[in-house]
Amino acid sequence: MNFLRVHGGTPLSGEITVRGAKNFVSKAMVAALLGEDTSELRNVPDIKDVNVVSGLLKLHGVLVERDVASGIVRLDPRNVEIAHKADIDTHAGSSRIPILLCGPLVHRLGEAFIPDLGGCRIGDRPIDYHLDILRQFGAKVEKLESGILITAPHGLQGTKVDLPYPSVGATEQLLLTAVRANGFTELRNAAMEPEIMDLIAVLQRMGAIISVDTDRVIRVEGVDRLGGFTHTALPDRIEAASWASAALATHGDIFVRGARQADMVTFLNTFRKVGGAFDIDDDGIRFRHPGKDLHSIVLETDVHPGFMTDWQQPLVVALTQAAGLSIVHETVYENRFGFTDALVRMGATIQVYRECLGGLQCRFGQRNFFHSAVISGPTPLRAADIEVPDLRGGFSHLIAALAAEGTSKVRGIDLINRGYEDFSGKLEALGAKFEQG
Repeated sequence: MNFLRVHGGTPLSGEITVRGAKNFVSKAMVAALLGEDTSELRNVPDIKDVNVVSGLLKLHGVLVERDVASGIVRLDPRNVEIAHKADIDTHAGSSRIPILLCGPLVHRLGEAFIPDLGGCRIGDRPIDYHLDILRQFGAKVEKLESGILITAPHGLQGTKVDLPYPSVGATEQLLLTAVRANGFTELRNAAMEPEIMDLIAVLQRMGAIISVDTDRVIRVEGVDRLGGFTHTALPDRIEAASWASAALATHGDIFVRGARQADMVTFLNTFRKVGGAFDIDDDGIRFRHPGKDLHSIVLETDVHPGFMTDWQQPLVVALTQAAGLSIVHETVYENRFGFTDALVRMGATIQVYRECLGGLQCRFGQRNFFHSAVISGPTPLRAADIEVPDLRGGFSHLIAALAAEGTSKVRGIDLINRGYEDFSGKLEALGAKFEQG
């Protein structure tokens, strides 16, 4: 599927289901490498990232059994082996997942290889944090023409790490490396996202000893052996919020089965401030347009428990339909407003600025990054030809096409498969009018 021809102007209405979080399931699958018994992960979505990590694990000798319909993945890592570098490079493509295999593979095999890494172009996401952390554990990092080789001649040793920024990826790297390192490890300024806490829960089930303090400090006591786990992944709060924003932008009414209030408190508060309505029950959350004018807001993204950066792009589409001036200050990724160019071509009034337009100066201030946006609304959106730039921006463009009058052609749709399970099937279930190309 290369593109969708979307006939906009129809409110999305109905029910869809979200399964496990993209930002968690691949990390939990990697964690299985650390164990010496079989693991079972439940509530796994059928998305590209899961396919990539499944393939990488198979290349390293892990037996992966997957039931897509039930969302159950079983992983048997008892026969882990070194994979061919060319195979890793070919299979990983532009994915950044291989960097997280390094700690577990060094523990199990004594070495790990990373090809050139890609990912969505939403900001500078270097692997330096990851490599520096591995070095602090005593790993030797050798740069080759084909990628990076990581070894640990004397084993991995516990260490103390103080992150300059609470990076989710760096926190995951430390956890996956520290649990079987010799001695104690302490991480300060750690990320505390729900997906991180779920990964800690998985590692504890495997036999890890991990404590979490309220001041963003994580302490790990390394153990000699880890077993397997059985765990149900937490639901994808990003996907749930994306469909919520779609309901708001299209004047729709969507019940998101599987959405969980505890993980979305900050989003729900903002959704209500904009004027959106929602109802919560044990099975999910119903999001709907209230039938009256939406309100403009001032919003800053931040690390958890702040407003998640991945919630920002879909919500901006809805804010084009709010009365007045909305201000959005992006403090997590410095280049996340590139997707607004397409919205402007569709009739939105959005201006981006280098200045910090939030309450506080952020780390991108005075660095020539367009990381603040002012959205003036409401403005009717009109159809356009759109090229998907990245995962979250792409879904936001899809929302805009669904809200616009006329027929839009959205190219590069396959990118959305990285994080949204069966999104075209869900669009059909919600009454969207489109054809696949």
